[in-house]
Amino acid sequence: MNIANKLTVLRIFLIPIFLFFLLGSIVPYGRYIAVAIFIVASITDAIDGYLARSKNLITTFGKFLDPVADKLLVCAALVALVEIGLLPSWVVIVIISRDFILMTFRMVASASNLILAADKVGKIKTIFQMVMIIYLLLMFNNPLLIQLGNVLIGLTVVLTVVSAGNYVAKNLSILRLDNV
Repeated sequence: MNIANKLTVLRIFLIPIFLFFLLGSIVPYGRYIAVAIFIVASITDAIDGYLARSKNLITTFGKFLDPVADKLLVCAALVALVEIGLLPSWVVIVIISRDFILMTFRMVASASNLILAADKVGKIKTIFQMVMIIYLLLMFNNPLLIQLGNVLIGLTVVLTVVSAGNYVAKNLSILRLDNV
C-alpha cells in the first residue's frame, strides 16, 4: 500500500476519534480537539490526492477508497452537527442523497470494470462541505456569524446539487450499458 492510500485509510481511522471528542462530554474542550482532528483528516484528503497525482501513485484502490473516505468523514460530521443542533437535517439528507446517487453510478460502472473518479466540481463541493463543517463547529452564538454560517450552508447545498447534476450528465452513458 502506497503513502497516498495509507493517508486515505488514516482518514477513515480518524472518524471515530473525531466523533468521540465532538459528541463525548468527557474531555474538556473536546469540540476544539474534534475540529483539529477534522482539519487534519481533511488535509490528508488534499495531501493524498497531491501525492497520488505528482508521484504517479494512482491506484484502483485509491480511486475507489478516497471518495468513500471523504463521504464517511463528511457524513459522520454532518450527522453529528444535526445531533448537536448546528445543522438542519434536510441539508444532510440532500448531501447524503447526492452521495447515494453517485455511489449507484459507481457501482454500475464497476460492474463493467470502469472506475469513475471524482471530478473537479465534486472536489470543490467536498472542500465547501469541509469548510462549512469547520465553520459551524467553531461558530459562536453571534448573530452575524450565524448568518454567515447560513450563507455557507446554502452555498454548500447548491454546490452539492450542481455537482450531482454535473456528475450524472457526464456519466449518463453508464446507465445505457447493455447490462443495465
